[in-house]
Amino acid sequence: MSEAHPIVFVVDDDESLRRGLERLLRVSGHEVRSFPSAAGFLDYPDPDCPCCLVLDIRMPHLNGLDVQQAVNAAARALPVILMTGFSDMETCILGMKAGAVDFLLKPFEDDQLLGAVSKALSRSQQAREQRAEYLSLRQRFDLLTPRERQVFELVSQGLLNKQIAGRLGTREGTVKLHRANLVRKLQANSVSDLVRMADRLQQETASPRYAQISA
Repeated sequence: MSEAHPIVFVVDDDESLRRGLERLLRVSGHEVRSFPSAAGFLDYPDPDCPCCLVLDIRMPHLNGLDVQQAVNAAARALPVILMTGFSDMETCILGMKAGAVDFLLKPFEDDQLLGAVSKALSRSQQAREQRAEYLSLRQRFDLLTPRERQVFELVSQGLLNKQIAGRLGTREGTVKLHRANLVRKLQANSVSDLVRMADRLQQETASPRYAQISA
């Protein structure tokens, strides 16, 4: 599913408040999808656009923290803004530790919500860009031969061609050839570029979430 514009999801079982948030967000130029229940939102397809979730904490059946946990478990790049009508610091702390970008205590000012939404959508866009950069890098990395990958790993560790040749049991000239090929395929301009690329690939392998969207 592809959506052209950023989307703000609103989930709140209070119909009056939910409709009010819809109007405010739409008047401010945002595309909005709203749901009276957590289940309805979780059944909605993940859109191919920047988006964020304005989420009430206290709801029947599945509460806001349950929804946030489901979003995190599905590795969705969806910044969450939590709302509550209760001054519950413990819940606030749990939500923020789980990656919420903001926590709004009802009743809140319009500008508070709009500011939080703007920050969340910006973070979503940044996460999407980072993911696109990684996928491009991964496609280039997949073009490397097994030997070129070995050379790439050793170059990124700071080893010189002579040292790499010793490690791999080959000639220095052969290492230079592999190195030139991998630099071309990865579109790297320097050793520093290669080190950054290796770090990025390693980070994604260690933590394969779509992107880190929490602070």
